[in-house]
Amino acid sequence: MKVLFYFLILPGFLFTAAAGLLSSWIDRKVTARVQWRVGPPFLQPLIDIVKLLGKETILPSTANKITFLLSPVIGLVGITLVSTLLWIMDANPNASFIGDLIVVLYLLAIPSISVIMGGFSSGNPIASIGASREMKLLLSYELPFILAILVPVIKSGGLIKIGQLLNYQAHNGVFAGSASGAIALVVAIICMQAKLALVPFDMPEAETELIGGPIIEYSGTVLAMYKLTRAMMLFTLPVFLVIIFIGGIELAFPAAIWGILKIVGLLVIIILIRNTNPRLRIDQAVKLFWGPITGLAVLAVVLAFLGK
Repeated sequence: MKVLFYFLILPGFLFTAAAGLLSSWIDRKVTARVQWRVGPPFLQPLIDIVKLLGKETILPSTANKITFLLSPVIGLVGITLVSTLLWIMDANPNASFIGDLIVVLYLLAIPSISVIMGGFSSGNPIASIGASREMKLLLSYELPFILAILVPVIKSGGLIKIGQLLNYQAHNGVFAGSASGAIALVVAIICMQAKLALVPFDMPEAETELIGGPIIEYSGTVLAMYKLTRAMMLFTLPVFLVIIFIGGIELAFPAAIWGILKIVGLLVIIILIRNTNPRLRIDQAVKLFWGPITGLAVLAVVLAFLGK
């Protein structure tokens, strides 16, 4: 139980949840300032979660109740496991196990799958449209995202342990410093924007069209889980890209400041993309990912094979 507490509850959930809510506040505050608004107070993301936890959870009469209630739990567990693995391996690269990179890639898809499950199980036609869009978006960005993550594996000589990738960067420089690594990082950032379902890839939950999309029927505690999962992803995905492409995060002070700046830098890029682009249609997003973005990812893979 003590091991579970220190390695799952503390870094994997509590710390990541707090950092995710902070990231959410930064996102909302900067967005508000861009739009000449004041923005929310510092504790507003936490207040929103606590308020939802105190509200009634309403079950639609047309919903598959078991799937409807389990879907947000599955998503929250998935991102918690990802965060736990990343923090353990960043703190101790030797704790890495064979294929942990593949495990993390699979787990990162679970939050999106949970949204799809929740939308289809609610029995609401609007939610089903949103879930359908989420599914198409997932199928479109996963290929270039995996190809982008493959670039560090190729450049390191076939290492598929996250800890080994960190050690390799410590001795040979960060992957983002090479041509193939820089292109792969750009592809991964664009795919990360889609994984977060933020503009221009927010078509599954388009509030002006679908009024929330897949989560339209959710309320109370289960809606709080979805909101918390999204906030944790807003922090965990930049951490993942920092570990894979930019050398990881030093946990000892003052080196930790540089690691924090890496995460903040990616968060700023996410916010800038969100506030400077219009929403794409789902067909435009699919064409973008299966066309130019996949092309860039393939180019990065080829350059990695050539040692560039």
